[in-house]
Amino acid sequence: MTSANETPVRVGVFGLLGSGNLGNDGSLEAVLGYLRTAHPEAVVDALCGGPEVVTTRYRIPATRLHWYRGEYRTASRAGAIAAKGLGKLVDAVRTAAWVRRHDVVIVPGMGVLEATLPLRPWGFPYSLFLLCATARLFGTRVALVSVGAAAIGDRPTRALVRWSARLATYRSYRDALSRDAMREMGVDTTRDEVYPDLAFALPTVPANAPSGPPGPVCVGVMAFHGGNDDRARAQEIHRRYLDGTIRFVRALVADGRPIRLLTGDGCDEPVVAAILDAVDSPLVTAAEAASLADLMKEAAAADTVVATRYHNLICALKVGTPTLALSYAAKSDALMARMGLEAYCHPAREVDADRLLEQFRALEKRSAELRRTLAERNLAATRHLERQFNTLTAALFPAAGHAHTHALREAP
Repeated sequence: MTSANETPVRVGVFGLLGSGNLGNDGSLEAVLGYLRTAHPEAVVDALCGGPEVVTTRYRIPATRLHWYRGEYRTASRAGAIAAKGLGKLVDAVRTAAWVRRHDVVIVPGMGVLEATLPLRPWGFPYSLFLLCATARLFGTRVALVSVGAAAIGDRPTRALVRWSARLATYRSYRDALSRDAMREMGVDTTRDEVYPDLAFALPTVPANAPSGPPGPVCVGVMAFHGGNDDRARAQEIHRRYLDGTIRFVRALVADGRPIRLLTGDGCDEPVVAAILDAVDSPLVTAAEAASLADLMKEAAAADTVVATRYHNLICALKVGTPTLALSYAAKSDALMARMGLEAYCHPAREVDADRLLEQFRALEKRSAELRRTLAERNLAATRHLERQFNTLTAALFPAAGHAHTHALREAP
């Protein structure tokens, strides 16, 4: 606890939070849980994409990440282009002023060091660089906690990401592939650790053990158009993904299986609408999930999950439901391998409905065995994250870490 003569530690959380991506918000929720338990005296606020949502849902003050509200809309008119350019200059000042007010800034999870989805260097990579550069200038400690990373081909984006990582006080990654990618991009990762995704620290929703005839299947969909290097083929990739997913859903409906469609971001809604329109059956319904907890409840009620979005996979795996990944990046394959389900990955770029159905049936045959495996892997993930939170306290809150150690030594 903070004494009357001490100033509370000022902690900021930073990222595209409250912007409709449930995975990002789940990572924030996990970090806030850690802070409220281990550092209840800390004064916490956010610089984020959706400040109104963050303040309402998580009860912390929040400031908009970008001065220009049309930041993520394509600028085609001269006025919009000028406003966006001016916004970059204003954001440099705003970010510096916000950072200066904090002792510690935490970037909770998220794929902030990757470009596996379409990304422009002057978007979030620029914002992250501003954070890390001004933090170094003002002596504010920045922690990139269980973040995702991937090798980046685009030179400006690669440079911004590399320098952001170098300037951070603390770095950890959600898989070994991420750490390897940063090493390849010229970051010294000697002292960096790999921990599970922060969502594994969230409260667990127990899965329902299947009984009786085959039950519901959750199918998590995504507005998938390929990665940053696939812009020229984006529509072709999306059409192939959507057509294959529709064929797979139709096959399950023909077997009499109830289907629950899941999303993880507001941009996924058109995919749900397209599937509902193409597969006109009362067996196919769409879930309305507002958080990772809602997604976990849906996954827990299913016999099996087939999902694309990374945090749809995490929710299903965390509750212990056998899961098949429509994998769009190496991070999905790495997650499935960590949880013992590496045999059940299918490429999102080349969805083959017949092959996917074969993998699905093979997965269901091993359902009981895989549920036991997932229970063991989840326990290990939770313990591993507890160690990371202890390490974070030592790295970011040295006075609190010293007091905690002193108290242990003085205990009878």
